Amino acid sequence: MSGQVSRCIGAAAGISAALLLGAFPAAAHVTVQPKEAPADSYFQLAFSVPHGCDGSATVALRVKLPDGILSAKPQMKPGWKVEIKTKKLAAPLAGPHGGTISEVVDEVAWRGGPLPDNLYDTFGMILRLPDKAGENLYFPVVQECEKGVHRWIEIPAKGQDAEKLREPAPFIHLNGKGQ
Repeated sequence: MSGQVSRCIGAAAGISAALLLGAFPAAAHVTVQPKEAPADSYFQLAFSVPHGCDGSATVALRVKLPDGILSAKPQMKPGWKVEIKTKKLAAPLAGPHGGTISEVVDEVAWRGGPLPDNLYDTFGMILRLPDKAGENLYFPVVQECEKGVHRWIEIPAKGQDAEKLREPAPFIHLNGKGQ
C-alpha cells in the first residue's frame, strides 16, 4: 500500500511541477505576471526571476516604476531587504479619500537572498495602475548577481517587435477599467 501511495505522490508532484513550469514563459528573462491588468485599478503583480547571471546567484532586483503609478506596495520576502525610492511630483494630484499625493514610488529594490542560479523566485507588488487603457506599462528591471548583472531595460520603439530585444523590460497591457 505504501508503494502505491509513494507512486501517487510522485506522480502528483510530477504533474504539479509540469503545470507550474507551464505557467511561466520559457524565456530566460525577468517577466511580470499576469500580462494584462485593468486600467485605473489596484492590482497585484509578480516579477519572476528564472535564473541568475551566467551561473551566479541573484542578490538584488531593482524595479523602476513607470509614470502614472500613484501607489506601490512591495511584497516582503524572508532573507531580503526592501528599499523604496520615491520622487516628488511636478504638481500634486488628488488622491484617494480626499487626500493629496505629492510624492510617488519611483523604484523598488529587493536585496539579499541569494537566489541560486538553478532556482527561480517571484517578487510581488500591489500597484494603483493608471487610467491608460490600451497601453503597455514597462517596468525596467536591473538584476544584480554575485558576479555580473542583467539590465532588463529595453523598451521597444513603436512598431518594433519586443521579442527581438536582447534584454527586454517586463510589461503589462492595460485593458478596460477595473472596478
